[in-house]
Amino acid sequence: MQRSARQLTPGAMPDWSPPRRRRRLVGAVRKILFGGVAFVVACALGFAILLLVTPSVGNARQLAQQIDERQGAPYPGLAAPARFAAALEATEDHRFASEPGIDPVAVGRVIYGAVFGKGDEGGATLYQQLAKMLYTPDQSGLTAKAEQVALAVKLKYSYSGAEILRLYSDVAYFGHGFYGLQDASCGYFGVQPDGLSWPQAALLAGMVQDPSSDDPIDHPAAGLAREQHVMGRLVSVGAISEASASAYLKEPLSELLAHAGACLG
Repeated sequence: MQRSARQLTPGAMPDWSPPRRRRRLVGAVRKILFGGVAFVVACALGFAILLLVTPSVGNARQLAQQIDERQGAPYPGLAAPARFAAALEATEDHRFASEPGIDPVAVGRVIYGAVFGKGDEGGATLYQQLAKMLYTPDQSGLTAKAEQVALAVKLKYSYSGAEILRLYSDVAYFGHGFYGLQDASCGYFGVQPDGLSWPQAALLAGMVQDPSSDDPIDHPAAGLAREQHVMGRLVSVGAISEASASAYLKEPLSELLAHAGACLG
């Protein structure tokens, strides 16, 4: 008897019955899970090796002192005051108090950028930035970034948050030849760090990423743009109100810089 046109020869098409679909789905999920576990284990092993081969951070204070001595900056400077610390954290690392020294998502972006040639994807925490300033100031590339990640975790669990902010403030470059927060505060505004106003603190915190380009004396427009950005971040994290930020941004730059250099040693 001739088969109907709609009748299929057994085995001519794959068996898509529910049991077969479930088996294939389970197999695919297992492969994904095993691959994920293998990736996590490889990352954990690689990070453990990084922790072993990178140096101790017990000499961070000594390195900061050496940097300041080379630059003619006072060491130790004053503790990072509340306004500057808030402005710096808001614009550079708003999870500073809670993170493990690194931002895993940002680290992933850096690895992705390095592997696929996307350039520096940014996102370094304050701990990573301090690690770079102290331990790898003249190095770049994926190897240096990997070292900074390990050192950042060590810094996190070796020093208090206040000490990290102080070390950072001691060695950061703020443009116009000013190394360290104390010289920058006196050099730009003629006040000690604990006397910084919100606009002055925002200007200084905004300079750490690109101090030469955002110097408010040589590049006032760029400096004011960074101030505006930091003020926006302070509003976003709830450190100041939007109304206060608007009022602060109305203060002329000439008034903020009116006493520049008044307390330099």
